[in-house]
Amino acid sequence: MARYIYAATAPQLRGFTALSALISLIIIRIVVATTLSYGLSQYALELLIRTLVLELLPLSVALFVAVRYTMPQGEQVRNMRERGELDALWAAGGDPARDVLLPRVGAGVFAVVLLAAVSCVIALVLTYLSVYGFRAWGMAGYTRSVGQVFSPVVTLIFCMKTVFFSLAVSIIPIVYTPQPQAGDALGASAEIKVLARLFSVILLIEAVSLLGNYY
Repeated sequence: MARYIYAATAPQLRGFTALSALISLIIIRIVVATTLSYGLSQYALELLIRTLVLELLPLSVALFVAVRYTMPQGEQVRNMRERGELDALWAAGGDPARDVLLPRVGAGVFAVVLLAAVSCVIALVLTYLSVYGFRAWGMAGYTRSVGQVFSPVVTLIFCMKTVFFSLAVSIIPIVYTPQPQAGDALGASAEIKVLARLFSVILLIEAVSLLGNYY
């Protein structure tokens, strides 16, 4: 399990952290400049926290981990199944669910949660620095604005959405095995079918979380 967790997080941590920081900084500058131009600067912090931290970053993390780790791992599992390695492991007294599937699923869940936490913290820090600079006088107002957004209900929905994202990203690509269809004129590969199923589930989770936050 530790080896799979390291493989799922360590190679992605530095690159995704830098990428998320760059994208967050660009979005922050755009939102701050736009709200200032329209005289709505008092809403900039809440808008940034709600759009960037609550919505965009968890979704980006889920798709990033899916493409970089869980989908390649799912392809390995499907190849092992086709070659009969899982049946051979079961016949030898092993447990494919415990020895093959569980470590990969657990590593995917851990990677999504860790990267989401790191990227959200970085986005909050960059938001403060972009608005107040390297000065401590704005900390009280900033923490109050963050606290107003992260109410108990919103925090619960945010945590549940991240967990469900991590479960979907980890379970579907690794466990789901699309069956070939004779009438499939496009000849869609297994990866495309898995990605379509995963994207549908992620959109459903996102829609439910939006209803919970804003309905």
